[in-house]
Parts: sequence; structure tokens; C-alpha cells
Amino acid sequence: MDRAEKKEFVSSLRDVFSKTSVVVVAHYSGLTVAQMQKLRKEMRAAGASVQVAKNRLAKIALDGTDVASIGSLMKGPTLIAYSDDPVAAPKVAVAFAKDHDKLVLLGGAMGTTALNVDGVKALATMPSLDELRARIVGLVNAPATKLAQLANAPAAKLARVFKAYADRDAA
Repeated sequence: MDRAEKKEFVSSLRDVFSKTSVVVVAHYSGLTVAQMQKLRKEMRAAGASVQVAKNRLAKIALDGTDVASIGSLMKGPTLIAYSDDPVAAPKVAVAFAKDHDKLVLLGGAMGTTALNVDGVKALATMPSLDELRARIVGLVNAPATKLAQLANAPAAKLARVFKAYADRDAA
């Protein structure tokens, strides 16, 4: 990489750090190329991204951003997973680390909050944004459904009473 490429890389990485809501840092030493491709594919499917960056360039890009607290984690062969959804990157990273012991989670950041490994795992257990939206829609629809059932219940009971009288008179 020449100097211009490094400047461009640092500026693109700074944009990533300033625009994403969550960043996860992990060691990837010992992962095969196929495993890294699988990780990238799973991250892409979840709406997240993975990037391997030189630690020195990543630290330069971190200066002045909200997630600057992860600078101390940048030692050794590290990768950065990030997403706009606060749950997507941690969820995929934790699931992948569970299956592949060579991926070691170091921590991360969500906004200005620094996360340790337990914080990243806690984020991974939370429902995603789409799941939360589905739950809210379900909660909003539930009272309307119950009201409709309650409104129809007296009429159904009345119809059963009339039917019972009709059956009794016919017998």
C-alpha cells in the first residue's frame, strides 16, 4: 500500500466507525480462508460486514470517533465486524466463535459504550430490530383481535340459545 491508498483506507474506515452502531473486535489467527469466507458470507446475510485492517491504520481511523475505546483491543491479528443493526454483527460473531474456537472475541463498542466479551455476548442474545418490530405489530394487533372476538361472542351465544329453543320445540 502506498501513502495515498493508506489515506483512502483510513478515511473509509473512519466513515465506517462514525456511521455504524456497533463494532466487534476479534482475533482470527488460525482460521482458514474457507472459514473466513464463510464468516463474511454469514455477516453479509445478516446485514453486517467484516474487515481485516492493519492495527496501526485502524487506530488512526479510530481517533475522534465514538468507538475510540476499542483502540486498546487492536493488538495482534484482529478483524472488525460492524453493522447498522446493533444486534446483527454480535449475533453472527458469537455464533461463529461458538462453532470455531480459532475466532476469539476481544470486545467491541456500541456508540460511546465500550463492550467487553460478556457485553458482546449479551448483545447477541437480544432480538434483532426486525424481530422487535414484529413483536410490536403483534402486540398492537392482539387487542383489536380480542375486541372483535368479544363483540362477536354475545351474538354467537344468542344464536346458540335460539337454536337450543328451536331444537327443543321441534322435539
